[in-house]
Amino acid sequence: MAEPLVPVPMWKRVVASILDFIMVFFVGGYVIGAATGGLKADGFDLSGWPALLLFAVVVAYFYVGRRVVGGTLWDRFFGISRPQPT
Repeated sequence: MAEPLVPVPMWKRVVASILDFIMVFFVGGYVIGAATGGLKADGFDLSGWPALLLFAVVVAYFYVGRRVVGGTLWDRFFGISRPQPT
């Protein structure tokens, strides 16, 4: 039997999504920039396929986090549970 879901305040969901996006964008951008030579003195500069790869990483992070493992890193930090499809 599944446990009933407790309503979570909307601000927690919004803040968790924003922090997830910022985290995966900067970490993924730095890693992809380092692997493809897109690092600059003031950050990373991605264009072409590395930029598309970063976009795919962001989409995959949210898909896997919310659909497969039951919550992203910041969802878990804020105690937001996501129902799993049956």
